[in-house]
Amino acid sequence: MRLHTAFVLVALSLNVWADLPTDAEKQNWLAVSAQISAKADLSAVQADGTTALHWAAYHEKADIVAQLLAAGAKADAANRYGITPLLLACQNGSEEIVRSLLNAGADANVKHRGDETALMIASRTGKLGAVKALLEKDAKVDAEDREDQTALMWAAAEGHAEVLELLIQKGADVNHRLKSGFTALLFAAREGKAAAVRMLLQHGADVKDAIVTEEKAGGRDAPHGTSAVLLAMENGHFELAMEIIKAGADPNDIRSGFTALHALTWVRKPPHGDDESGQPPPDTHGKLTSLDFIREIVKAGADVNAPLGPNARAKGFGAISFNKATPFLLACRNADLTMMKLLVELGADPMRPNADGSTPLMATAGLGCYAPDEEAGTEDECVAACDYLLSLGADINAVDKKHQTAMHGAAYKSLPKVAKLLAAKGAKIDVWNQKNDKGWTPLLIAQGFRPGNFKPSVPTIEAISQIMLAAGVTPPPAPDRDSVPKKKGYNQQ
Repeated sequence: MRLHTAFVLVALSLNVWADLPTDAEKQNWLAVSAQISAKADLSAVQADGTTALHWAAYHEKADIVAQLLAAGAKADAANRYGITPLLLACQNGSEEIVRSLLNAGADANVKHRGDETALMIASRTGKLGAVKALLEKDAKVDAEDREDQTALMWAAAEGHAEVLELLIQKGADVNHRLKSGFTALLFAAREGKAAAVRMLLQHGADVKDAIVTEEKAGGRDAPHGTSAVLLAMENGHFELAMEIIKAGADPNDIRSGFTALHALTWVRKPPHGDDESGQPPPDTHGKLTSLDFIREIVKAGADVNAPLGPNARAKGFGAISFNKATPFLLACRNADLTMMKLLVELGADPMRPNADGSTPLMATAGLGCYAPDEEAGTEDECVAACDYLLSLGADINAVDKKHQTAMHGAAYKSLPKVAKLLAAKGAKIDVWNQKNDKGWTPLLIAQGFRPGNFKPSVPTIEAISQIMLAAGVTPPPAPDRDSVPKKKGYNQQ
């Protein structure tokens, strides 16, 4: 070791090594230490302004940090991006290095260019010692970054309950709200951080808290009113969602436009979107599955037949009216037979229509489907779900207020197998072979006369035509597209 050290000193005298920051970057700590002893320029920087002290903090070399500081390295040196050694130490959560830098004069309230403070970084990292060290040097507990987020919010989102408790003891605002409407509790619920949720509730967070924004319209595009329960549930944290309900949240909360049971229908079976493989439901975290959650929330008082209000609608989730729709009807839209059966077991009315008189059978058959290839429910799933509803006594010849039937639904969703099932089970041609309020028969819908720029569905045209011929009705030829009138609002059935 002595020979090696001597070699290093000789090399330094010959200026073989003259780049202290690069040696630190490469973790050549013996060379770094030797250069410090040889009075190397501690202010030397790389092209982006990074110093040896930056690299020592980044690599968590507490002894080198102490040696550099003792030799006079500037504790607050910032590189071109505004990053100081303290910010790097907080990112690692190294209490020893944080304290060394603070004692050497580093600013406890330093920010990088996004206005994220050292305390925010340490709180996100979750190392209690580093947070304590900053607070002892008067770091501002409620400082805000460019998004108005505080250290408490960072700790909540990462689930660091001990850090939350310390920040709250030092005066952090538990109920600070962002422009997006989020609070620390809502962040913790969304991320499934149960310990953080408990800590925040223990210190005054409102268990009934919900996103508050200027936009108050219902629907998926307007997050106003989305509660901690919904945020937890929509991300697969069913156990946490129930814990929040048991702590006092309303199981029938409908401020977002939807109750938890309604929202669970698209959590379990999300729409496919542009991805042909479909969007998978969120991973389940904890002991409860989505079905367990249904049983538990109903046991806690959730109304299995809760109707939605007149403003409830969801862009991209089809065009059937949500007004007065129950969780069961929305489960039918997705042909979620498992959820349908459970809801009936728990008391759901499988015949209750929406405000337009559209029945669960119509919804299951595809009524109002806007994008057949993108919405949940495969053809075979729809067939099985329709068959189940018919076994319960669903009226196969029901007509809603817009003059639509289950057969119209099969045409909307391009489901020839469903059309054939309906015909086989007794759907009367003189009932369904009628124009709806837009002037479309099931055959016209299959031929492409429907919302959007749709091509004809050849299999559905063939199925409906065969059914008509079997009933002694000759299918009319497809009319010229411009000959079928379009009315304003035709994209909402």
